[in-house]
Amino acid sequence: MTPTKIAMQTGGTAQPEMLSVLRIVAALLFMQHGSAKLLHIPHQDMFAHLQLASLLGVQGVIELVGGGLLAIGLFSRPVAFILSGDMAVAFFMAHFPKSWVPLLNGGDLAVLFCFTFLYLCVAGPGPWSVDAMMQGKRGSA
Repeated sequence: MTPTKIAMQTGGTAQPEMLSVLRIVAALLFMQHGSAKLLHIPHQDMFAHLQLASLLGVQGVIELVGGGLLAIGLFSRPVAFILSGDMAVAFFMAHFPKSWVPLLNGGDLAVLFCFTFLYLCVAGPGPWSVDAMMQGKRGSA
């Protein structure tokens, strides 16, 4: 069944649910970077002797904790805003000095995360989130 047929049968679109899917997938992919840095899962030799108090260590905490909060959809808008800014800073600190072209400097993923998180900050977490559950309970109280 095509997406168009599904949308027609449900009387609308799956846009709100797909917003949640985008948030969850982006957050889980982002968490992998923090997990590699802090938990060594998956193991990467470049992070074998990473110090928690270093810039990369702090980045790992931001990736793991921020990604986890975004994955479950808790405090989604402020977390997404912080993660978007974090990726902008990462791009300009780590990638931009090599070249201004993201494909050449290895920063294309940082740019994509930055704008995905910025979109999530504006659009919200979608219906499949702790934020939406809490809003529903507050609205019924």
